Amino acid sequence: MYNIATDQQVREILQNSRTIAVVGLSHKTHRDSYQVAQYMQARGYRIIPVNPRIKTVLGETAYPDLLSVPEKVDIVNIFRRSDQVPPIVDEALKINSGAVWMQLGIINDEAAEKCSANGVPVIMNKCIKVEHAKLLPGEV
Repeated sequence: MYNIATDQQVREILQNSRTIAVVGLSHKTHRDSYQVAQYMQARGYRIIPVNPRIKTVLGETAYPDLLSVPEKVDIVNIFRRSDQVPPIVDEALKINSGAVWMQLGIINDEAAEKCSANGVPVIMNKCIKVEHAKLLPGEV
């Protein structure tokens, strides 16, 4: 059985992370992925868009997949359907991501199990923006 990060662990992950690769980040401003990434960027996190269909978003170069990202990723934040999560987690493990975050409504027990088995903290079915606002209020 996998371990889902506790509130204290989530707080520590957010405090100790600077770079968030957002898989499925849209360039459409009304989309949740865009609004969440924009919020996190405004709080000092470096956002790395991962979407093969776009070139740039939020002033950052987009990459087609996690394996193409040329720098260390602290959190892989996933905005894809639950059934699309396992190969993303495989890539997150290959790049030694510090944590895997499945956004609100995204649940994949197999992927969470794989993260736990590899010692990577996993947050599932929670919004990173909501958790940041709740656990680190006022922090920019």
